[in-house]
Amino acid sequence: MNLNFYNQLINCIDKERVLVDEPMKKHTTFRVGGNADYFVMPQSAEEVKNIVALCKEAQMPYYILGNGSNLLVGDKGYRGVIIQIYKEMNDIRIEGDRVAAQAGALLSRVGTATLEAELTGFEFAAGIPGTVGGAVVMNAGAYGGEMKDIIASATVLTQDGDIITINKEDLELGYRTSVIAKRGYVVLEAEYQLQKGDKEAIRARMDELKVQRVTKQPLEYPSAGSTFKRPEGYFAGKLIHDAGLRGFRVGGAEVSEKHCGFVINKDQATAADILELMRQVSAKVMQEFGVKLEPEVKTLGEF
Repeated sequence: MNLNFYNQLINCIDKERVLVDEPMKKHTTFRVGGNADYFVMPQSAEEVKNIVALCKEAQMPYYILGNGSNLLVGDKGYRGVIIQIYKEMNDIRIEGDRVAAQAGALLSRVGTATLEAELTGFEFAAGIPGTVGGAVVMNAGAYGGEMKDIIASATVLTQDGDIITINKEDLELGYRTSVIAKRGYVVLEAEYQLQKGDKEAIRARMDELKVQRVTKQPLEYPSAGSTFKRPEGYFAGKLIHDAGLRGFRVGGAEVSEKHCGFVINKDQATAADILELMRQVSAKVMQEFGVKLEPEVKTLGEF
């Protein structure tokens, strides 16, 4: 541990919210990953700003984490600072048909809040296992809906250390991308524009989508959701299935038999197992169909 850097960190944020040598398998939905040198949990935009500024000044690598639902951390861990924007920054405020949510709020929590407020439009997102911040960065979508359909604005921390609000038309929301991703901004909060709706109809739609998820996705195993992006004109899961890879394993990692678009941690997989499985799946699909599969899951740290 760099004691000087650690002391500077605990000047930015309470000591109990700074962890040292923290196992990343505790903070990713794959349930794999070695230790991060530092793991911090800011409670405010100001703390995020100060921690990022300190990391830049000290030339210390840093990574912004939500609930770890789209991330594969290497078995040897991460040499730097993980800044987790999650449970310490998860406030949700509703005024009329506008919903403001801090970046650490789970989409499921926002979904519950919008249901109670009888607001429609968020149903598609309520079952996505991620945070508001991650969803905005990658324009998360499911079942025909995307963040771009409902977002009004996002408040972000820029690379220059400024906190600004970007309106929807300037967010450049595309398939799994945004201006935030392109410019390395940090999402602090998002505001959504929804519509008044019928509470029972909203609940019924959420229940319907939940049933689809439970029956079609391998939710009983650790995974990072859809492993690959959707190639134009194709479905990744179907390509993988048609390549004969249903149930294919490397170590403890497996192509789900329930849904071939998911790589799962079937039996104490390592990050290396998962990465190698992804590599072999991509190679086989390219060989069979000439289609390149791009990972949707991000990789971080040392493998």
